[in-house]
Amino acid sequence: MEEKKILTQDQAPIYEALERFREMRVVPFDVPGHKRGRGNPELTAFLGEKCVGIDVNSMKPLDNLCHPISVIHDAEVLAAQAFGAAHAFLMVGGTTSAVQSMVLSVCKRGDEIILPRNVHRSVINALVLCGAIPVYINPEIDHHLGISLGMKRSQVAKAIATHPKAVAVLVNNPTYYGICSDLREIVKMAHDANMVCLADEAHGTHFYFGDHMPVSAMAAGADMSAVSMHKSGGSLTQSSFLLIGKNMSEGHVRQIINLTQTTSGSYLLMSSLDLSRRNLALRGREAFHKVSEMCAYAREEVNSIGGYYAYGSELINGDSIYDFDPTKLSIHTRDIGLAGIEVYDLLRDEYDIQIEFGDIGNILAYLSIGDRPQEIERLVCALAEIKRRYKKDPTGLLSQEYIDPEVVVSPQAAFYGEKKSVPLAESIGAICSEFVMCYPPGIPILAPGERITKDILDYILFAKEKGCLLTGPEDALIEQINILK
Repeated sequence: MEEKKILTQDQAPIYEALERFREMRVVPFDVPGHKRGRGNPELTAFLGEKCVGIDVNSMKPLDNLCHPISVIHDAEVLAAQAFGAAHAFLMVGGTTSAVQSMVLSVCKRGDEIILPRNVHRSVINALVLCGAIPVYINPEIDHHLGISLGMKRSQVAKAIATHPKAVAVLVNNPTYYGICSDLREIVKMAHDANMVCLADEAHGTHFYFGDHMPVSAMAAGADMSAVSMHKSGGSLTQSSFLLIGKNMSEGHVRQIINLTQTTSGSYLLMSSLDLSRRNLALRGREAFHKVSEMCAYAREEVNSIGGYYAYGSELINGDSIYDFDPTKLSIHTRDIGLAGIEVYDLLRDEYDIQIEFGDIGNILAYLSIGDRPQEIERLVCALAEIKRRYKKDPTGLLSQEYIDPEVVVSPQAAFYGEKKSVPLAESIGAICSEFVMCYPPGIPILAPGERITKDILDYILFAKEKGCLLTGPEDALIEQINILK
């Protein structure tokens, strides 16, 4: 009988295997064609020999992402232990691929899935692919801040009662702004109705490694969670984890992942996941405690400027704002007469400060394990100076970030239906057949199958005028839009 391998969180199996491989000095007659960088000297000079030297192909000593049996499998086991999951999958297509695999694992054509409308486009993309039908819960709005909140328990209960054949409930944990729904109770409601509960935790990696944090999806009993390690977890961009609970089939989920994920998994991305998991497992609690302290200090300093509002746990109401992510530095800018995107642009262009995003009323400065207090001071000073130099009368600024959609047909039917292109101004009343969104945050203003209204059109035109990066439509200039014939 084979002895069970004992793994500990101070190990990093993929990283260790790559280090052994580097010492072997293997002659490469396989892909990639740059041959450890020799074939592309400019790339090697840019990234460094150590980096391109481990940009290698799957092989027996390094395992295979599609069917892991050795070092990748061990890395997944360690990740599952660190996150409290039954199993963890290494994802190299970003959290987008994790979210899509999550939805595709439980939904097929015609199935209903209950979800908040302020989801990332990757969720609705998955519905386009599989043909499932969204049952949207329109979140409450904080009308002063202009942001959408979490899902109320009563809204979820009503959706489950009116759609008893739905197969799943999906929850943002947290939203981009840091707002959390009552995840434990929503999981219970879903399970009591024989539905699975899925969590988009693109912005919640640190919930697994911090004291006084909102509850993580796995701790709350959710069935699946997409965790964006490259955001707050410190891994390389495009690397994520997909976590599953004990009631999900590891083999089935692996098959779903392999439908869309590359067969040439990047060892740069996988080793970054491995090392980042080890770092968080060993040092995450201390690191995120410091991040929370920095963020609390930053909120206090920003609010002392006046005009701005850096909001936090004082918003908690026990339902639509059940909890708040203490590492989120979300700042309302509208009261100084500037749209969030205008402050975002000024910070970058005038002060060499790049923040995560700005929309029409708010900005988000993303704080994580790599930040230092001196950068906080620089941001606060820049915000104070922007207020002094650029403050205007806020009259006339749009305030609301979210407009309730009217869903007419399924995303798949609209996306693949017969369509025509019309000028934006002529689209009111028509059914949209593509996406329109500001990116970031990537939450659709319009999704396929939704009716175009004057309010939505006004929002799109205002966002364009203020300089938001609008994406999604076939027409890159966002002057035309595709509608169903």
